[in-house]
Amino acid sequence: MNVQTRPGDTGLDFATQSGFGNEFATEALPGALPVGRNSPQKVPYGLYAEQLSGTAFTVPRQEARRSWLYRIRPSAGHGRFRPLDAGMLCGKLAPPNPNRLRWNPLPMPEAPVDFVAGLVTIGATAPAEAISGVTIHVYRATASMQRVFMDADGELLIVPQQGRLLLATECGRLLVAPGEIAVIPCGMKFRVELPDGTARGYIAENHGAPLRLPDLGPIGANGLANPRDFLAPVAWYEERDEPTELVQKFQGTLWFTILDHSPLDVVAWHGNNVPYKYDTARFNAMGTVSFDHPDPSIFTVLTSPTTAPGLANMDFVIFPPRWMVAEDTFRPPWFHRNVMNECMGLVQGVYDGKADGFLPGGISLHPRMSAHGPDAPTTARAIAAELAPHKIEGTLAFMFETSQVIRPTQYAMECPELQASYDACWDGLPKSFTGAG
Repeated sequence: MNVQTRPGDTGLDFATQSGFGNEFATEALPGALPVGRNSPQKVPYGLYAEQLSGTAFTVPRQEARRSWLYRIRPSAGHGRFRPLDAGMLCGKLAPPNPNRLRWNPLPMPEAPVDFVAGLVTIGATAPAEAISGVTIHVYRATASMQRVFMDADGELLIVPQQGRLLLATECGRLLVAPGEIAVIPCGMKFRVELPDGTARGYIAENHGAPLRLPDLGPIGANGLANPRDFLAPVAWYEERDEPTELVQKFQGTLWFTILDHSPLDVVAWHGNNVPYKYDTARFNAMGTVSFDHPDPSIFTVLTSPTTAPGLANMDFVIFPPRWMVAEDTFRPPWFHRNVMNECMGLVQGVYDGKADGFLPGGISLHPRMSAHGPDAPTTARAIAAELAPHKIEGTLAFMFETSQVIRPTQYAMECPELQASYDACWDGLPKSFTGAG
């Protein structure tokens, strides 16, 4: 086996360039990046120039996502793709369901299963051929990938819950741990390795506009996620001349072909259509210092907007450790009904809106206009709490929120992890009305 990597590789995580939405330029060999032109007739080192476009060619400049990749072999050099068993990925959607739903963590497979084989689809806003919306998956892996994967249906927002992931991509490598997130652009090839032997987590597959930072509006210049804290990889490549299986997700199904080389052979690249990671511990949480609990939008890390101002195709919202300071205010999330559809997950600790039943690795789904809020024990504790500043610590919950209804898959509605008694967590809320006068 002939494997060449960039000189000086001594570690796993090479995310040394920062900034969100910026143009990056990085090379694994000195002088590999062409200077002054994107695609000259003769690229240094005899490389091929190839563009990866994540948006339509004629979108406004500030919306455009594209990168130039300078690689050992062009991606066009592959044989026919053939169907591959997709397992529990993108299964049949169940009928629309207005009920609040919650699942226990899906168990880890007993047999060796890689990242792709361990994907389970929990729900989606639309069938796979839709060009907007979001699909929610859980990944469970007990073996590192020996093959390479690409998703032609959308970009992947990966939220590790257990075990680190080493993401070897066309643009370089990212080591992502629980508490961090990673985003892989639509169509980018990557391999997932498991430094800890096993891994589990969540994925939001975004079919709409690429994720970006939300506008800050009246917040001003500072707050929420800072652009400088998003990390992109430096160039790294494999020159591996051996059969490699390439799997792609296309319209909700899996297809594969066999290459005679590793497709992770990009020696240099520049552009802004790149994988990146973010440490949620760097999030600058905003809150109130007077009264009222802020809306969850104040915790938005990334958003995929629609053409309607303020209406998201998808928001990624976190509930991290933070100080709670407010006067005469019910501290947990209040009882509410809203037009958005909420899919929540828990990375660690206890979510401040639920006393028990919502476990790390678990999922809850609240459709539009479904009434929800803190369970009975949390409500009783919050009403009796002394209104003094306190800090929520040791927890990280998050929400994939979308303006479109998430339909669970048939598998999700039938699996044993679905909690049949989720509604009961609100049963203990007593009538406390004291009457008039």
